[in-house]
Amino acid sequence: MTHAVIAATGLFTPEQSISNAELVAAYNAYAERFNADHAAEILEGDVAELTPSSVEFIEKASGIRSRFVLDKAGVLDPARMAPNIPERPDDALSVMAEMAVAAAREAIAAWGKPVSEIGAVLCAASNMPRPYPALSIEVQQALGIEGFAFDMNVACSSATFGIKTAADFIASGSVKAVLMVNPEVCSAHLNFRDRDSHFIFGDVATAVIIESSDQAGPGGWDILGTRLKTVFSNNIRNNFGFLNNAAPEGIGQPDKLFIQQGRKVFKDVVPMVSEMIVDHARDLGIDPATLKRMWLHQANINMNQFIGRKVMGREPTAEENVIILDDYANTSSAGSIIAFHLRQQAMAAGDIGLICSFGAGYSAGTVFVRKRA
Repeated sequence: MTHAVIAATGLFTPEQSISNAELVAAYNAYAERFNADHAAEILEGDVAELTPSSVEFIEKASGIRSRFVLDKAGVLDPARMAPNIPERPDDALSVMAEMAVAAAREAIAAWGKPVSEIGAVLCAASNMPRPYPALSIEVQQALGIEGFAFDMNVACSSATFGIKTAADFIASGSVKAVLMVNPEVCSAHLNFRDRDSHFIFGDVATAVIIESSDQAGPGGWDILGTRLKTVFSNNIRNNFGFLNNAAPEGIGQPDKLFIQQGRKVFKDVVPMVSEMIVDHARDLGIDPATLKRMWLHQANINMNQFIGRKVMGREPTAEENVIILDDYANTSSAGSIIAFHLRQQAMAAGDIGLICSFGAGYSAGTVFVRKRA
């Protein structure tokens, strides 16, 4: 059976970034105004007073120091607290497709082959801009790719689910190469008025080209094994959807944005993912303590450090357990791919690494890879 190879990756990073200090200043200005406007209700106990945020709180809770965003001004406006991303005409390339195309072009250039060799495009991301037409088909057209395309959403695990789907297409002989893109405008589904989550997300897009080993050139990464897992949970949720339009209460509710029960997520997900990684490694005959790199989902530094210790049986080095969320924050499905894209240098042929994602659903995916000569 033909196995799959990760042949190239690409990354689109927005030009604008927001530091924790800037974000805290905007949130605290909003909180101060809110508390003043609702002073009577707060005094009566009908409304909860908003607690100020701080740089120290954010960095201790998450390890995040900054994040890239499409629109900085809207997020930092205390009267708005949301990015300002105007709608585009239907005949113009959409914002998310534009991001995905930019990341894809970088991956295609690194790959060095014509797009005519790509037979499928997958868009795997946590939030799509519309139900249809599929964003992947828009990306496919913009890049001049024939074949087929479809969208898939498994929240923060979408990229690893996408890699497995692509690898299965290749193993079955359906196509010889697949382009998978992960555009994430996470700032648009984040409630910047919520102290416990206003710092979590950033915007970015990544791209991965997966091709069959019988046509892959030198370099790249052999996919040794893929594994997926889902367990239903409401602890991370976003209730926005087309049925909101039919609900009497309308769409202006906080649960139509990102919400989570952070402590419950940590308690549930960390052991689940750690066990999944170790079991998958064992089944592949890999000693997890010998992994050269772990490119984990970039959600929270405490989660990643805990999983790293559980998997390796010791404290991993910064080189072994890659962290990029200090600069990028949580970018949902793209996080592990950013880490893989930026931190795969200095690895020798035969070195083994792990791409792993986990998130809402709950969902988790593991992709073990080996550096090719």
